[in-house]
Parts: sequence; C-alpha cells; structure tokens
Amino acid sequence: MPEAPLTLPILIRTIRNARTQAEERELVQRESAKIRGAFRGDEPDTRASNLAKLLYIHMLGYPAYFGQMECLKLIASQKFHEKRIGYLGAALLLDEKQDTHLLLTNSIKNDLLHPSAWVQCLALSTLGSLGSAAMFRDLAGEVEQLARVGQPSVRRKAVVCAVHITRKVPDLTDTFVALGEQLLTDRSHGILHGGIMLIAEMCGHNPQALEHFRKRVPQLVGILHNLVKAGYSPDHSISGISDPFLQVQILRLLRILGRDNEEISDTMNDVLAQVATNTDTARNVGNAILYETVLTIMGVLSASGLRVLAINILGRFLDNKDRNIRYVALASLQKLLQAESSAVQRHRSTVLACLTDPDPTVKRRALQLSLALVNSSNVRATVKELVDFLHTCAPDLKSDCASGIFLAAEKFAPSKRWHIDTVLQVLTMAGAYVRDDSVPNLTHLIGGTKELHSYAVQQLYEALAQDISQQPLVQVATWCIGEYGNLLLAGSCEEIEPKQVDPEEMLSLLERVLQSHLSLPATRGYALTALMKLGTHLQGNSINRIRRLVSIYCSCHDIELQQRAVEYNALFRKYDHLRASVLEKMPLVDKAGYSDEGGERDRAGREISLSANIPGVEPPGSSKLPESSQVSDLLCLLGEPAEPSPLQPITDTSAATGSVLDLLRDLKPPAPALSRLVVYDRDDLLVEFSMERPPLETSLLLITATVSNRAPGDVTAFSLQVAVPKSFQVELLAPSGSTVQGQGRPPVTQLIRVLNPRKLPLRMRLRLAYALPSGTAVQQIEEISSFPEAAWQ
Repeated sequence: MPEAPLTLPILIRTIRNARTQAEERELVQRESAKIRGAFRGDEPDTRASNLAKLLYIHMLGYPAYFGQMECLKLIASQKFHEKRIGYLGAALLLDEKQDTHLLLTNSIKNDLLHPSAWVQCLALSTLGSLGSAAMFRDLAGEVEQLARVGQPSVRRKAVVCAVHITRKVPDLTDTFVALGEQLLTDRSHGILHGGIMLIAEMCGHNPQALEHFRKRVPQLVGILHNLVKAGYSPDHSISGISDPFLQVQILRLLRILGRDNEEISDTMNDVLAQVATNTDTARNVGNAILYETVLTIMGVLSASGLRVLAINILGRFLDNKDRNIRYVALASLQKLLQAESSAVQRHRSTVLACLTDPDPTVKRRALQLSLALVNSSNVRATVKELVDFLHTCAPDLKSDCASGIFLAAEKFAPSKRWHIDTVLQVLTMAGAYVRDDSVPNLTHLIGGTKELHSYAVQQLYEALAQDISQQPLVQVATWCIGEYGNLLLAGSCEEIEPKQVDPEEMLSLLERVLQSHLSLPATRGYALTALMKLGTHLQGNSINRIRRLVSIYCSCHDIELQQRAVEYNALFRKYDHLRASVLEKMPLVDKAGYSDEGGERDRAGREISLSANIPGVEPPGSSKLPESSQVSDLLCLLGEPAEPSPLQPITDTSAATGSVLDLLRDLKPPAPALSRLVVYDRDDLLVEFSMERPPLETSLLLITATVSNRAPGDVTAFSLQVAVPKSFQVELLAPSGSTVQGQGRPPVTQLIRVLNPRKLPLRMRLRLAYALPSGTAVQQIEEISSFPEAAWQ
C-alpha cells in the first residue's frame, strides 16, 4: 500500500526532527518525488498543498524548479487561496532570467481588472517584485488606472508598483506625471507617501519631469510645514513626531528639486530651518529627520547660516549615546569638510574625543576625520592627540595613524626640529607599522638640516640603546650614527645637553643590532655601513674590532650582506688608503630633482623629460633636432662635454657621429602626439581615452580609460567591456575600482592593450554598465570609429 503524502505541518515537524543531514536529505527527496508525481498526474485538489510543501523545501535550499508551471496554473485558478499560493510560488521560484515568467503577463492583467481588491493587491505585489521591462510596458496603463481610483489599499500598492516601473523602465515616466500631480493633493498619508516616492523617482530619471515638478515646491513646503506644526495624531505620530516617514520622503524630494537651482533653494530655506530647530532629538525618530534635513541643506544652494546650522547638528550627533549616530555624523562631516572647512573645524575637539570610543568602527572614522582636520594652525595640538592615540590604539589602526601623522608632519610642520621629534616618536611607538618610504624620508629630512645633525644623532642613539626591535627606527639610527657618529664621539650639541659617547659603547650597540634575531637583512646592511663609516674616525683596537665584525658576514647566506661585507673587507686589505675618501658623508639627494610632472632636472636646473631617455619618443614641447644636436644632448645626459676637447681633436666628425648613432641604432623618429578622446559622456559620467604607442612595439596601442563622475553621488558597480574586430587582439586589465566617486574625487582608471599587427584602422565597441546614485542600473553600448590616424598607422 503506497505511503500517504504528508501534510505541510507534519512535513515541517518531520524535517525538524531529522537527526542527521543524510536523514533530512532522504526525507526531502522522498517527499519531492511524491510531489513531482502528483504534478505529473495533474491532481487539482492537492495542487495548492503540494506547492506549499514544495515552497518550504525550496526555502531549505533544495531544488524546486519543477513547480514553476504549477504556480501559473494556481494563479489562473478562481479560488483565492489557490491564487495566493500561486503568486507566492511565482515570487519565490520565478525571475527575469527565466522565460516562464513571461507567461504571467496575461494572468496578472486579468487579476488587475478583477473586481476583488484582494486579488488586485496580489497581482500588484507580484508585478512589482518580479516584473520585467516587457511586462511593465504592457501593464503600465492598468497600474496607472488603479492608482487613480479604487480602494485605498489597492491605490497604495499601485503607487508602489508605479515606482518600480519608473525605476525599471525610465521611458515610461511620462505615463505617471499626471498621476504624481494628483497624488500630491491626496489626504491619505500612505498614498501621499507613495506619490512623493514616485515623483522623486521620476525626477531622478527625467530632466523634463524635474523641471515640471519644481513648480510644486511651494506645495511640498506647505505639506512639510503642516507636518512640523501638527499636533499628536494616533494614526501617524511616532514618538511624538507627526509621520516621520513622510517628512523624510519630502526632504529627499526637496533635495532633488533644489539641486543647482538657487531660486528653488531659497523657497525651502525657511521650512528647512524650521525642521532643524523644532525637531525633538530625544528619540531616534527625530535624529533620522534631522540627518535627512542636514543632507537636504547641504545638497541644495542654501544660505550660509543654514549650512553652519547643519554642521552644528552633526556636531551634536557626536555627543549622542548611540554609536550608530556618532558614526553617521563622522562620515557626514568628512564628506562636508572640503566645502565647509571652517564650520567643521569648530568641532575638532569633539572629533578627537571620539578617538577614545570603544567601538572600533567609530574609532576608525574619527581617526580619518581627525587626520583630515589637520592644518598649519592646529598641527601641534592635533598631532599631539594623534600621537597619544597611537600609543594606545589597536594594531589594525596603527598603520593608518602613523601614515597620517607622517603626512601631516611633512605638510604642516612648523619647524624642522618639531618634524624630526614627531617622526621619532612615531617610529619609537609604532615602527613596525609605518610606510616603507618613512626611512628614506626621515634620512633626507635629517641630512638636509645641518644645524640639527648633532641633535638628531644623539636622540636616535638614545632611542636605539633603549629598543632595537623597531626596524625602521634602527635603520634610521644606524644611518645617522654612520654619517654623524663623529658628533657623538666629540660630544657637541647645541640644542640639548651634549653627551659624549665612548667608541667601544657605540661599537657594542651596533654589534647588538647585527647579532639580534629581530634585525632584517636590510637593517644589518645599514649597521655594516655604519661600522665602516665609524672606522674613518677611530683608530687602534676599534679598527680591528670593526674588521672582525665585517669579516663574519663574508660567508653570510644573504647575498646582499655577503657582497657588502666582501667589498668592505677588500677596502681594508687592498685599498686602505682610499677608505676615508670612499666612506665620506653621503651627499644630500635633492628631492626637487624630479618635477611634479615626473620630469628630471639636470645639474644646471633645466627640466628634462624622462621620455628623452627612450628611443623614438620626443619630449613634450620639443621639436625634431638634427642628428648632431641629438648626439650632443645624449652626451650631455651622460656627463660628457657637448663640444670636442681642444686637447683631443676629432678629425672625422661624421665618423664619430656615426659611431655614436651605431650604438643608438634603435633611435627612431619621434612618434606623433596622441590627443585624448572622449568616448562616453552621459549621466554625468565622463569616459576618456588617452593613448600611447610604445616606441619598441609599434603594433601595440596602450589606452588608459579614465572614468570621472561630475555628480556629487557615487556611481557604483561600474564595469567596462571592450570588443574589437578579429584582425585585432585586445587585453583588458583590471580597473582601479568599481565605484566612481563623486565630483572632485579621484577617477577610476583601466588599461586597455590593443595589438594591431596589420596596421588597420581601429574600431571598437564598448559596453558600459553602472548603477546611478539613485540605484538605477544603466547599461549602454557605444561604437567608436573616430580614433586618430596616429593610433593605428
């Protein structure tokens, strides 16, 4: 006798009582087989219960695709409980990627015209959740009609469905413009809330709709004013505030309508000030409205006093007990710092106090904002607070904090000594977390400050004697001891009380560094060099001790250390008379040797483009020179005289020139400059191509795609795909990011390599996909055939 099928409650209870996963899987497979058999036998009486069980199995993660057609059958049923199960199944089992969902269009249309409001609500909910663009185009008229007339519950769902339609198919915006005007006059808060959402969605996609609804700003201001002044209403008030959800939606719509429009912004200034001053902040509801008010004030062209009021509201948020509110305030202040720097600076002490917050996310946000607040007027006080924070913060924050202090000190240091003291403090406390360039930056700073050499070497020597575990500190200290150790031996220092160091004590400290298991190979290399340089100031037994320490590393496993030790040992054995001159103080490397544009400067201070060293690439702004001039310039770069010496006359100039050109036989005519090409300019998104052809690979074109965003909001999920004809080969490297940040922030870049061996005219097809700040997904295909001739010939 076949086993009877289980009811839904019994199935749930049996699956929950399964002791092992294998037992559960066996039970599900057995019940799924029964359900599949019932579907195949077309049993209408048990179809709804079987589909309900299948939906539960689907929720557990097991396959349930074979129930899709049964959902359509139940939707077409005249019984409400079967129709409800059918719509639920469709919402769970169907999506746009499956062709089956297109069969829903006719059933949903019939149910939208059904006399029962319950059936209409089911159809509207399903259409809004899984409708495709084609379904929306077919059913937009019915949805618009239901939103105009009918029961309030049906109208609310129809308005929400209209929002989904506008978001999915922006072309249908014109269908709902008249509906939006009508909804603004509705007395029902729920329908009015949906109508404002619909208007905001339309204005975000359609410039004509934006201009149309800007005329309704006084009406929206009046609605918001009435809500602020309204008394308690049991139907709409939450924590004593009248319909906060509607207030938030109106503020968002006002922000969209007032953006970049001074007249509209002036119209809403009074009501924004009223909301900002009259909203109670004792409950989280009031804080939500205030935060939305701040965003609206900063998003429109509001008065300066109102903008300061908005910053002060965020400053009060920093004292709130709720850590989520504090986090939101810190993030908002950081975004507004560039536009309202002076107003944000007033809350610097409160921001620094947030560094002690127990929540790590709030602490990280406070650190980022504190570093951004540093300027020349507050650098001493702020960096002191940051150094104290560095001493106690978690390891995952030390790297960001140390790097930020370094950058602030380098940019705003009031004096060289303060700069050196600050960097030494950071190296002492968090040397293992600093950036890789901190060591060369500090050595350059000390080397360029002659009057502080004795002070720096004494401070570093004392720090090294106390702790040799911080590798960057040890490297800087050993470098200074090697360069300026004679000042320690002489005990001369004007900045602080001088301290004369015994040579043997100094050598013992360097020996500790060499023998420490904490020392990196690079650190040992610094210590070896310091020993050699100290040897030029010492005599007798100290020299023998240095020779013995150096010879130990002649058989070191590290190749770099071994080579250095062997060379130093050779200086002692064969070239002792040259040791003092070879180990002189290092000359100061001029950081200005590289210009901002990446060009190098020669000894006379003239700027030389780095491309001058690349055959076939002409430096920017230069003209083609004759061969003799090119050879002369190359000789200048190599440090040779540009003119023949009178002591060594050149008898055959052409032969000499030819010999040099033989060495540079790969020198080719300069490549023509390639201009930037704008390939996409839509939705405030600008995509530009800058092209370059390597001189040694003429068939290769390097394209750098630069994606910038002129809108204040971020564009997310950006992707760029490229296709070329079969005669070309294209390689698309990974982009620098998938989020194109708002106006004034760094763009996204992506490198495209195009190989064109046959030198054919270049054609390219781009597919761009991204999501606008409003959440709308956009996908565009662009055809480019206007590449300059120099890009492919």
